[in-house]
Amino acid sequence: MSHARLALATGNRGKAREIAEVLDGLELDILTRDDFDEWPDLEETGKTFEENAVAKALELSRWSGLPALADDSGLEVEALGGAPGVDSAIYAGTHGNDAANVARLLRELEGIPQRERGARFVCVLALASPAGDTVLVRETCEGAVSEAPRGDKGFGYDPVFIPAGMSRTMAELTLEEKNAVSHRGKALRRLRALLEAGEPAWLFSR
Repeated sequence: MSHARLALATGNRGKAREIAEVLDGLELDILTRDDFDEWPDLEETGKTFEENAVAKALELSRWSGLPALADDSGLEVEALGGAPGVDSAIYAGTHGNDAANVARLLRELEGIPQRERGARFVCVLALASPAGDTVLVRETCEGAVSEAPRGDKGFGYDPVFIPAGMSRTMAELTLEEKNAVSHRGKALRRLRALLEAGEPAWLFSR
């Protein structure tokens, strides 16, 4: 497999760290927002995780002239009809305000017993080329929403999400433990397997 450069379509350092951890050791130069003097406006206006991930990956790839990897992910809570879903990052009104998003989620679930707080994390990864080629990977992590935040690791809804079969929240897990069970970790391992097999060919043709 030849060496390749890959632009990462996220300004979230937590996501960037998780992605770099799982893809470590591959013949990849991963470039983040910090490696560019300017940065395009990567909007999330789609109605699905797939639409958002593809749009961001294509926009960054065309802008940078490099293959780009985008992630769109969020939390779907059964008792809330799948909310916050694609609006996970702006659930409380301000993009990326994790504490406010978690606070609103817990208010919405107030009075709902633990057995009815089933939820899943969803992650869609989109790999795109400047020519418009795309590869999609989707994975989920089943679990439940806790009644109060616990833990100081991770980001987003990690302090209130308990993966199925566990008693700790995502925010109480080490990065290695989290990547072993998380939606993003699963998706990245599938992507890594493709890359190790030399796919997609256009990524390694530069």
